Amino acid sequence: MGRLVPAVTRSLDILELFLEGDGTLSAPEVTRRLQLPRTTVHELLTTLAARSYLAQIPDQPGRYRLGVRTYQLGSRYAEQLDLAAEGQQVAREVAETCDETVHVAILEDTDVIYIAKVDSTHAVRMVSAAGRRLPAHCTSVGKMLLASLPQPELETRLKGREFVAMTPASITDPDELAAVLADIRERGVAVEHRESNPDVSCVAAPVRDSAGRVVAALSISVPMIRWSEERERELAELAAKGAGDLSLRLGHRGGR
Repeated sequence: MGRLVPAVTRSLDILELFLEGDGTLSAPEVTRRLQLPRTTVHELLTTLAARSYLAQIPDQPGRYRLGVRTYQLGSRYAEQLDLAAEGQQVAREVAETCDETVHVAILEDTDVIYIAKVDSTHAVRMVSAAGRRLPAHCTSVGKMLLASLPQPELETRLKGREFVAMTPASITDPDELAAVLADIRERGVAVEHRESNPDVSCVAAPVRDSAGRVVAALSISVPMIRWSEERERELAELAAKGAGDLSLRLGHRGGR
């Protein structure tokens, strides 16, 4: 592994300071927060501004904000993002941690479409598969995504819908579904007990993009023989962490 270059490290430290607060800083503030010599800070700020990574604020002499070059880099990064590919990578990491089946899904109308799946090393019969579509109200990822919709949009999507059951435990009553979705909003995670598969329970957490919008959900599925209240709590935390990691990859600053 090559040696870290101190000047580059300090420059990146300066740029990362602008992710906090109101996004503007002066040279004395940078000096104080990074504990660097004033001359060094002045030279670095001058260099970053000359390359358009920083820009001086016209009506606030001595204060800087992020420059157009950082926007160009961020835009190019966003163009290269692939939710399915990033989701598959994070799902693999989560599955390696818990050795259970992990999914990432998106919402289309009132169905979910699985865009990534990593299987457990244990043989488990699952109704899901990458590319498959299932009723959202029968799955933890689907309920998580429905709960994340603005109320008017949710009502429009569900109006006049027939809630088909996949198992005897599936929710088919609109009022019961509404209560479950309200609880999911409160908890921040969604749980499904035998609602899409009579032998499996799942827990899911929301995945957000750079604008903070919920664009997907990540779930962990477990056979009932390995399910317990303690296991549910453990996997809820792990699903939230995995969803947070995927959100970070998508540019969400809120992280986990």
